[in-house]
Amino acid sequence: MNIQNYINGAFHNPIQNHWIDNYNPSNGEVYGQIPNSSKEDVENAYQSAKTAFKQWSQTSIEVRSRILIKISELLEANLQRFAEAESKDNGKPISLAKAVDIPRAASNFRFFGNAITQFASESHESIGQAINYTLRQPIGVVGCISPWNLPLYLFTWKIAPAIVAGNCVVAKPSEITPMTAYLLGEICNEAGLPKGVLNIVHGLGGSTGQAIIEHEDIKAISFTGGTATGAHIAKVAAPMFKKLSLELGGKNPNIIFADCDYDDMLETTVRSSFANQGQICLCGSRIFVEASIYEKFKKDFVAKVKALKVGHPSEASTNIGALVSKPHLEKVKEYINIAKAENGTILCGGNEVTVQGYENGYYLEPTVIEVPNDDCRVNQEEIFGPVVTIMPFNTEDEVLQMANKVKYGLSATLWTNNLKRTMQMSNQLQAGIVWVNTWMMRDLRTPFGGVKASGVGREGGFEALRFFTEAKNVCIKY
Repeated sequence: MNIQNYINGAFHNPIQNHWIDNYNPSNGEVYGQIPNSSKEDVENAYQSAKTAFKQWSQTSIEVRSRILIKISELLEANLQRFAEAESKDNGKPISLAKAVDIPRAASNFRFFGNAITQFASESHESIGQAINYTLRQPIGVVGCISPWNLPLYLFTWKIAPAIVAGNCVVAKPSEITPMTAYLLGEICNEAGLPKGVLNIVHGLGGSTGQAIIEHEDIKAISFTGGTATGAHIAKVAAPMFKKLSLELGGKNPNIIFADCDYDDMLETTVRSSFANQGQICLCGSRIFVEASIYEKFKKDFVAKVKALKVGHPSEASTNIGALVSKPHLEKVKEYINIAKAENGTILCGGNEVTVQGYENGYYLEPTVIEVPNDDCRVNQEEIFGPVVTIMPFNTEDEVLQMANKVKYGLSATLWTNNLKRTMQMSNQLQAGIVWVNTWMMRDLRTPFGGVKASGVGREGGFEALRFFTEAKNVCIKY
C-alpha cells in the first residue's frame, strides 16, 4: 500500500511525486511506497501548523488533555492492528509490538495528557516590593524526527508533550518504518485533534529531514537517532538559535558482580542484550563479568542465547525477528568480521539465518563475542544489532574505567547487592541512566537522556514539557 503525508488533517501525495520503496524485513519484499517529501511539502505542513497554532495555543489545558487521552484509548482499541503493522514494518516479533511498543505509545499520550494538568510554573515574592512569576508558553511550530527501532513508541514520545504543551508539530518518522505513524493520522482525526496541530511528512533524512531542520520558522528540533546525524542537526540548527533535544547513540556497559542475584541477572541480561534484535539504544552490549564467576556466566549465558529462536515475527515462538533492513544487516555482519580480525572469539551465533518460506528476510543469529580487551572496535563503536561482547574484570576501579572509556554515555546496568558499591559506582558511571539489578524499568516521570556523544537535553516527564515551552519571567512591583 502507498503511504501519504498527513497535513492539515488530510492525506496527500508528495507534491513532486517522488516515492521510496517500503520493505518488509521478514521477507525482503517491497510492500508499498512512501513519499520522499520536498521542501514544498514541509512548507505546506509548516503553514498548516502555523495557522493551527493561533487557536491551539489558546485552547484550554483540559481540552488538550482530553484529546490526548482519547488518542491513547483509540490506540489501545486498535492494538492488534497497530502491532501487526509495526511488526511488518520493523521486523520485530508481533508479540513484542503488542506487549511493549503499542501499549507504550498509548501510555505516552495518556501520561502527557495527565501531566499537563499538573505542570505548574514558579512564583517568587520579594516581600514588600514585588512578585515575580514565570509563564510557560508554547514555542510555536516545532519539528520532531524519530528513529526506526521503536517507531511509534518514540514518535509519540516526542509529539505527545509537544502538542499538549500548546505547540503545533511538523514530524518525520523514519523512512524505514513509516507505517504506524501514517495510521496515527487516522486516530488523531477520530479523537478530534484539530487540523494542523500534528502534521506528518515522510521521506529521507537528507531531503525531508533537512527541510525541517533548516526551516527558519520551526523553532525547536527534537531528534532521536545516530550521533553523526545529531552532530549534523546541531551544526545546521544551532546557528539559527533553535532549541535542540538530541537523543543519540549508546554503547552501554552491563557490569556484573559475583554478589548479584545470579538467576535474575542471567535472565535479564539475555533480554537486555537481544530485545528487539538488539536494536535498542539502551541494550547492554558490553558485558563485564567479575572474574570469579566469569566461566560460569559464559557457559550459562551462551546456553540461553543458543536456545533463542530466530523466526518470522508473526510466530508466537519467535524470540528474535528480522533486522530492520538489508543495509543494516550487512553493517552488523561487518562488525562480526571486525571482531574476528581483532582476535575476538565467536562463542555462538554470527551467521545469517534462513527462515523457511521467508528466505530473503534479514535474519541473523544472536551473537556472543569474547573479546581480549576493551579497546577493540566492537567494544567502542555502536553496532545496534543482536551482538554483545563479554570479558572478565577483577576490580571496581578496572571495570569503572572500561565502562566510562567510550565516547557514549546513555545508560549503564549494574548487578550487585553491595549497597556501598551501588552508591559509589552509580555516582561515578558516566551515563544519563543507571539501572541497578534491573534493566529497562522505566517511569515516565523521570528524565531520559545521555551524556557525551549520547546527546543533549532530556526527555520525559516535566523535562519534556519544559523543553517544549519557553519560560517568561514577569515582575510586578507593588
